[in-house]
Amino acid sequence: MAARKLVLVTGATGYIGGRLVPRLLAAGYDVRVTARSPAKLQAVPWAGQVGIAAGDLADERAAAGACEGVDTVFYLVHSMGSGAGFEGRELAMARTLAAAAARAGVRRIVYLGGLHPEGVRLSRHMRSRTAVGRILLDGEVPAVVYQAGVVIGSGSASFEMIRHLTENLPVMPAPSWVRRRIEPIAVRDVLHYLVQAPQLPEGLNRSFDIGSREILTYAGLMYGYAHAAGLAHRYIYALPVPAPALAGWWVALTTPIPHSMAVPLVESLQHDAVAAEHDIDRYVPLPPGGLTGYRKAVELALGRIRSGAVETSWSNASLRPPSDPLPSDPDWAGRTVYVDERRREGTAAPEQVWRVIEGIGGKNGWYSWPAAWVARGLLDKLAGGAGHNRGRRDGDRLAVGDAVDWWRVEHIGGSGNGQDDEKVLRLRAEMKVPGDAWLELSVLPAGSGTVYRQRAIYFPRGLAGKAYWWLVLPFHGLIFPSMARNILRQAKRV
Repeated sequence: MAARKLVLVTGATGYIGGRLVPRLLAAGYDVRVTARSPAKLQAVPWAGQVGIAAGDLADERAAAGACEGVDTVFYLVHSMGSGAGFEGRELAMARTLAAAAARAGVRRIVYLGGLHPEGVRLSRHMRSRTAVGRILLDGEVPAVVYQAGVVIGSGSASFEMIRHLTENLPVMPAPSWVRRRIEPIAVRDVLHYLVQAPQLPEGLNRSFDIGSREILTYAGLMYGYAHAAGLAHRYIYALPVPAPALAGWWVALTTPIPHSMAVPLVESLQHDAVAAEHDIDRYVPLPPGGLTGYRKAVELALGRIRSGAVETSWSNASLRPPSDPLPSDPDWAGRTVYVDERRREGTAAPEQVWRVIEGIGGKNGWYSWPAAWVARGLLDKLAGGAGHNRGRRDGDRLAVGDAVDWWRVEHIGGSGNGQDDEKVLRLRAEMKVPGDAWLELSVLPAGSGTVYRQRAIYFPRGLAGKAYWWLVLPFHGLIFPSMARNILRQAKRV
């Protein structure tokens, strides 16, 4: 019996990587994944079936260790929306990975880039992805670079942009890029090509355009979405100006996509994104039943959203750089820290209260002053942050690393402080604030009822951070007491 091949998936906590891993396992591969924060993988269903290489791929030693004994590397790391200097970081990381793979004897590197025309000035985002693909193709290890256009699937940034623009704007004056020709591709078909990549001929070193073979305009994507979603006809009017910067702000304010991601997405739409060749057909058979049409892809994505079965989301990627978790209470000594703490007792059972806590955010809201949360979210959007309408991947369950509106799940489960029956949800803020902020909600049995504790914790940075806390303190006095009261009240209805 032939030995099982070991493959490495970088970006396994991302949108594509998180879906690729279980499919590689089902195809019979041994899988290793990289993670700067292995805790983010604790709750994924395949966590116990993979090896984990902890560390940052920008570090030569970490990259070398991750590549050791690997047959194929899936390089699925992108830095869109990570701020200024992302191009330099992406290129440096690609060079580090390519060199580590060569030293380790890796047989192939697989990369997912973007469709783009030749001979035009590309957006920063597309220019960076193209340059990364070139670095890999020019390296010592043979590389396969798939180039895909708009990826249609539940939770993808492109799909969420189409979905929210179409649903929120029945009449939309739009920049001229809505007339650009687009070749979308269903995420299931992207995964089909990726899973087949280790079986491609030895030494193959080239790029392949992949798509649905269905050419639409961007306006056509929105019309098609409206039809698949059962919406009334939409009216889209193309204006004679591209206006990428203005359009980026418009997308950020009308969809959950933050400004830092909306701008590069919009900039990438300034040119047609259509496959120039279909050479992949000589090496990889089409998926069973053929490639997925656009409307079918939309219907599948909507079905997953409605059933709460979204595997991964664009929001998996953190909008803030990696940082240390909330320090334990004793470690606060000597540091400036502000805490708003509420404690209430309720008659609902702990499991009822916990069900409300785990379902917080998204459509369920925050159980206090909805208009205040919306207003604060709008201010955060204007500041370039995530805003308050990012939602959540699953309506009922949370896992470490999940986004919840402008928060990120840092911990969920036992408290770890010796009270075995206490459960804690800790959320780290990804809003734009001059400091580091957390919201912690916990339940503890008390007789036949529950003790509910709620803490807002803030470590300010400089005078601006301190001023911010005192500025928002009056609003905390309105929001947080009613939040605690309403969560316990809702628990009695569960």
